[in-house]
Amino acid sequence: MTVIESATEINLPVEKVYTFLADLNNHQQLMPENIYNWSSTEDEASFTIQNMAKLAIKISNRIPNQELIALPTEKPPFDLELKWTVAPSDNGGTIATHIISADLNMMMKMLAAGPLKKLADHQTEKLKEVLK
Repeated sequence: MTVIESATEINLPVEKVYTFLADLNNHQQLMPENIYNWSSTEDEASFTIQNMAKLAIKISNRIPNQELIALPTEKPPFDLELKWTVAPSDNGGTIATHIISADLNMMMKMLAAGPLKKLADHQTEKLKEVLK
């Protein structure tokens, strides 16, 4: 299992950050430009990654003000779990961490690990920007 992690500190309480992340409609604001055909509800989202794949995800687990896990609803090219965790930071803000776990063979790891890392980093940067 390949685990890709990206974290950021946001100067807002955990509850506000969690509430934003808990609604998949808000996640479109976190996506890079190579994501299109976005469609979402509070619990589900589907989109196309340019030159890669179409992906549909659904929130599978929620731990209020701590963690959200989204899993693919249709068979992806590889097993995938998207997780967001939120925790209080020392200065009263929130540490938001985006964790992508993907079951990649060596070939897929060479192709997908870089883009997945860029995606995780982009989403945490956009989260900080959107929630200023």
